[in-house]
Amino acid sequence: MSYSVSERTHEIGIRMALGARPGDVLGLVAKLGLKLTSIGVAIGVALAFGVTRLISTFLFGVKPTDPLTYAAVALSLAAIALLACYIPARRATRVDPMIALRYE
Repeated sequence: MSYSVSERTHEIGIRMALGARPGDVLGLVAKLGLKLTSIGVAIGVALAFGVTRLISTFLFGVKPTDPLTYAAVALSLAAIALLACYIPARRATRVDPMIALRYE
């Protein structure tokens, strides 16, 4: 996300110059991060269900298809990913439009 935000500095600067509020920019970056996180979690859960026979030999005291474990892991990964998206998003809200427009 940090790379994505740094690549879009010019675009974010234009948005800020045209009147976008910091909350709008934060939402823009967070929405992209949430979309990528959702896709990753969905693919990860599907793959985990696909290899349940393989991972069942590594698990002790937990069924390979335990829904509580899947939900806890998915939610914790989503929370960490959103926190990782928040830091670049907060930095993007502090972009000075004039500096971003002079960047290129």
